[in-house]
Amino acid sequence: MAVAKPELRQSFQKKIAKCYSQAMFKGLYETHLNVVNLESSVDFYQNTLELELCYFEKNRRAAFFWIGEPKQSMLGLWEKPKAEVIPDHFAFECEPDWVLNESIPYLKKKNLDYRNFLNTEDKSPMVFSWMPAIAIYFNDPDGHSLEFIGILDAKARPELGVVSYEKWSKLAYND
Repeated sequence: MAVAKPELRQSFQKKIAKCYSQAMFKGLYETHLNVVNLESSVDFYQNTLELELCYFEKNRRAAFFWIGEPKQSMLGLWEKPKAEVIPDHFAFECEPDWVLNESIPYLKKKNLDYRNFLNTEDKSPMVFSWMPAIAIYFNDPDGHSLEFIGILDAKARPELGVVSYEKWSKLAYND
């Protein structure tokens, strides 16, 4: 009877574990944020960002929003004392063309200050070359850092770092 070498057995076990985790995890379903004033935050997420409020629990001081299609993913807000509200971060998945061409006009229309990852003066969306993805940032009323991010249909180029879309286009698509 043949016996596999330990390194081959370990490699095979890692491949099985990766396949199992890919089948087990489909994505991130929900995230929660602590907020100082639930009604103010509900107003922001419902009326400013136009998310669908799917459940409001007055007694527990919580609200839940669908992100994208109903039951696709969810954001939960929990009212807490100010000392328990620590600014956090999460990203909304968007189409890359929307992030590049429409996110800034959208944020301006909503009177939201925005910034790019490097917080440069021009505030244009930037590309994380290792993914690659294009992103723009803004804050909610409690100082949580929110992001619109779109995964680009291109080869990852981690050596480029975080760059403007213009620089990314010249370097990544002209090889």
